[in-house]
Amino acid sequence: MTENLRVLHVVEGTSVDGPGLRTSIYLAGCNHHCPGCHNPESWNMGGGDTRTLDELMEVIAYNEAPVTFSGGDPLAQPKPLAHLVKRIKSELGYNVWCYTGYTWEQVKKEPQLMEVVSQLDVLVDSPFKIDERDTKLRFRGSHNQRLIDVQATLKNDKLTLWHD
Repeated sequence: MTENLRVLHVVEGTSVDGPGLRTSIYLAGCNHHCPGCHNPESWNMGGGDTRTLDELMEVIAYNEAPVTFSGGDPLAQPKPLAHLVKRIKSELGYNVWCYTGYTWEQVKKEPQLMEVVSQLDVLVDSPFKIDERDTKLRFRGSHNQRLIDVQATLKNDKLTLWHD
């Protein structure tokens, strides 16, 4: 059986979802429903189009750029996303970021979510909070959101924030 992801949009060559030019893949589905969400049409799990992992790998390889997953909440599709991230890392060696409305603490309690997250370079965690919104923040929308250096956090068993 071929694995698929529900994809809303692929943005090639963006610089707003992580450092440098990146390929950003916006996935369908989100249960957080944050007030003030910039992308409420992404909440529908059936939104967007079905794409195979092979199709997505082709686009990612063509762009020769690091990858960011956003949405929606990419962790709403954990199993196929885990397989795609594994392929990106093993076949292409690209840096991978992911945005989620879950906190690191919530993710750590869910093995299926950790299967994805443990492979990432950076996890931007926590739901968007309209009352903490700040358009001057880099790579995040509200002050409660954290840019977590996943590999350093796992290695040191202590939450470590990402810095340029």
